[in-house]
Amino acid sequence: MRAARLVPVLALVLAIALPWSTLDVPVLFDGPLNSPGTLQLLGVCLVFGGLALGYDLLFGHAGLLSFGHALFIAAGAYTIGILIDRYHWPLWSAAILAVLGAAAAAVLLGAVALRVSGIALAMVTLAFAQVGWIVVNRDPGGLTGGEEGLPLDAGALPSALVGVANTVNLYWLALAFLVLVVLVVHGIRRAPLGRVLTGLRDDERRIAVLGLDPYRIKLATLVLAAALAALGGVVYVLLTGGATPYLASTDLTLALIVMAVLGGAGTRWGAVLGGILYAYLDQRLTRMGGSLPGPLGQPLFVLGTLFVLAVAFVPGGLAGLRRRLSPG
Repeated sequence: MRAARLVPVLALVLAIALPWSTLDVPVLFDGPLNSPGTLQLLGVCLVFGGLALGYDLLFGHAGLLSFGHALFIAAGAYTIGILIDRYHWPLWSAAILAVLGAAAAAVLLGAVALRVSGIALAMVTLAFAQVGWIVVNRDPGGLTGGEEGLPLDAGALPSALVGVANTVNLYWLALAFLVLVVLVVHGIRRAPLGRVLTGLRDDERRIAVLGLDPYRIKLATLVLAAALAALGGVVYVLLTGGATPYLASTDLTLALIVMAVLGGAGTRWGAVLGGILYAYLDQRLTRMGGSLPGPLGQPLFVLGTLFVLAVAFVPGGLAGLRRRLSPG
């Protein structure tokens, strides 16, 4: 049991030290572990691990099926891009406002959407997400860049975050984001609020009988998840150099659901593992698509097949695989 608790600590130490490693893994990566391309790929994986865990706070822990979570990621990504590129705000001030703005949007969205539950909640959040996606693509006032996306002005960023040589700093920033999300979500799991969310997921009426207000708890959970999503959007933009309409699309929310289910929704580390694995395969298969035969060259085909197989043969996701393989 103690050894199992040390695994996350060991993984964190290895992740921190990875940029000093010159190990070359030719099948998994295109260059050594400390090469800029590999570090950026791993950074993207870490960001999606955090985004998946933040979404699982809603989906796996509170039982809220939202199809609009990408809206908050896009809010963080586009807000920081607009504030820096169009209005020349300092990075950290823009990042704070992006997170607070997404949290405020979650209050407004949740005030309406959380009046319903189940499929109705999914449809209402989907409607909000579609409005956000349309706004991004319409490029109002030339702010979002439309279908071309919004590139981030590197000249307005701190020098430590600009250039190929500083990819390692962006990697550490992505790792810091993942660690923050883990601390927040796992802190909630261990707190009384974690048990309340579990009760909310299993039977909302029990929470009401205890004298608690399910609506306020769900709204607070949505706002927190939205703030984490916006922060992830900020880090993603810094890592990739700009925001694209994909960040506002329903496809991204569906990908987050797949990540959570693939890893094991509601488990301790499932969403993180699912997010990292999904992002890695998506990035690698996209780069290798031209060299793979037939449908294997289509990332969505491979990822969809993997998801179906996981649901069919490993219902508990990657987090439940160890229990299924362990004797007895």
